[in-house]
Amino acid sequence: MMRISETVKHLIIINVIMFVGTLAIGNGMFYDWFALYFPKNEMFKPWQIVTHMFMHGGISHILFNMFALWMFGTPVEQVLGSKRFLFIYFSAGIGAVLLQLGYYYVEFIPSFNDLIASGLTSDQITHMLSENKVLSGVSNQQLTDLQNIFPVYKASMVGASGCIMGVLAAFGMMNPNAELMMIFLPIPIKAKYFIPGIIILDLVSGITGQSFFSPSNTAYMAHVGGAVIGFIIMWYWKKNQFNQNRWY
Repeated sequence: MMRISETVKHLIIINVIMFVGTLAIGNGMFYDWFALYFPKNEMFKPWQIVTHMFMHGGISHILFNMFALWMFGTPVEQVLGSKRFLFIYFSAGIGAVLLQLGYYYVEFIPSFNDLIASGLTSDQITHMLSENKVLSGVSNQQLTDLQNIFPVYKASMVGASGCIMGVLAAFGMMNPNAELMMIFLPIPIKAKYFIPGIIILDLVSGITGQSFFSPSNTAYMAHVGGAVIGFIIMWYWKKNQFNQNRWY
C-alpha cells in the first residue's frame, strides 16, 4: 500500500474533524456556518469560501473524496513538495468556487433583473426567497421568475472535490500513461484520456443537468473549475520551471 504523504495526511485529518463536527453539532448549525452559500443569501459568510472545502454531505461523500485525495494527492505531493502541492490544492478550490458561483449568477441575474423591472424591490425579492413565501399581488410571471432563482438562492456547496480535481489534473500531467479505472467502469484507461473524459462529463452534466456517475446535486462546474486551475498551474510550472527530464 502506498504510504500517505504528510500534507495529505493532515488534510484528511482536518476533513474528518470537520465531518465529525457536522454530526456532533445538532440542528445543522455547523453546516450553516461553514458550507458555502450563494452570496445573495443572508447565510453567506466570506470564510465559507475556504471552510466549505473541508465539509462533506455524508459518509460516502467524505470516504470517496478522502480516498481520491490519498490516491492522487500523495504521489503529487511526493514529487512537488508540500508547498507547491498546497498551492495547487487551494488554488483549485478557489477556481472551483469562482466557476460554480459564476455559473449560478448566470442563472440568477436575468430573472432577478426581470423581477426588479417588474416593480419589486431587492428587499422584497430577498424576503420572499429567504422565507419561501410569496407576497400578495405577485403576478404569475413574477412567480415564475422567483421559482427560477429559488434553487440558486438556496444552493449550498460542500466538499473537497474541486481541490481534488485540481490535484487529479496535476497527477494526469505528471503521469499521462498511468492507467486508471472508475468503480462503475472497471476498464483501465490512460490518465491522459481518463481525466479529460471526466472533466467533459462534468461539463456536460453542469450544462444539461444530466448526471452520469455523480449524484444529481453535485456542483459539476466546481469540478471543472478545479481541474482547469490544476491544469493551468501545472502547465505553467512545467513550461517555466521544469525541464523535460526532471520534476523539482
